[in-house]
Amino acid sequence: MKANATDLPPPVRPAPTAAPAPADVVTELYRVHALGLIRLAVVMLGDRPAAEDAVQEAFCGLYRRWHSLADPAKALSYARSSVINNCRTVLRRRRYQGGPTGDPPGESAEALALIGEEHRQVLAAIRRLPARQREVLVLRFYLDLDEEEIAASMRISRGTVKSTTSRALAALGRILGEQQS
Repeated sequence: MKANATDLPPPVRPAPTAAPAPADVVTELYRVHALGLIRLAVVMLGDRPAAEDAVQEAFCGLYRRWHSLADPAKALSYARSSVINNCRTVLRRRRYQGGPTGDPPGESAEALALIGEEHRQVLAAIRRLPARQREVLVLRFYLDLDEEEIAASMRISRGTVKSTTSRALAALGRILGEQQS
């Protein structure tokens, strides 16, 4: 007996793969990138608890706004920008409330033992820089981002990144030179 085309079962099409749930994507981003972002915020704020709060707020905001992201592939860049903005907000509030603006309120003995004197001097000098210069240096040399990524994170032009980096390095050199004199 000969089979007709109508006797054959319909071709099996693979089920469309559903996009991962936003909670799963944000959780994975947090698992992979939270520590680096906390380090970024610690350098910016000089205070680990405040840094952790800034990062947590960034990821909560990312989850809340997931549906409105233009490109979910740029979620990490969004989170990084959000961390920087949260750090700016914390520093602004500290200035207006008369709180500490950059130096840690008190470091534990363990933290002091782990950080060498030279490292502490560099961090103290970085904290003395204006906010934009500090942000550019941290993104460039601490997170090892290129100029394009820094520009996107800070929402400034690539040329501004270059000039700000140059000014920041010059100012950092002056500050460190003063400390050694």
